[in-house]
Amino acid sequence: MFVHIFKAKIHRATVTEANLNYVGSITIDENLLDASGILPNEKVQVVNINNGERFETYVIRGERGSGAICLNGPAARKVAVGDKVIIITYALMDTEAAKTYQPKVVFVDENNQIAQ
Repeated sequence: MFVHIFKAKIHRATVTEANLNYVGSITIDENLLDASGILPNEKVQVVNINNGERFETYVIRGERGSGAICLNGPAARKVAVGDKVIIITYALMDTEAAKTYQPKVVFVDENNQIAQ
């Protein structure tokens, strides 16, 4: 049997940009991708702490060290610059592997730099 397991998250990132006139996705600073193990083109769930919105999109690599968290395309309507979001990924794995899997959690500061 396979189950969906919480794989990784970037916790309480600050939205730095909302670009409605883009094809779609979320741009994330490459340092945050490396630290969390989230991959470019990976499906993510975005949870907006400020307004309760929850939606899915895919990741594109942002400039390393920029602190970029930019919602693009229609998702830009679900956030405002300055909102706090949690970016979550899940993995499909067999039950035995899921019992011991440890997700990666990246905490960021106000500038989306790794705090912990």
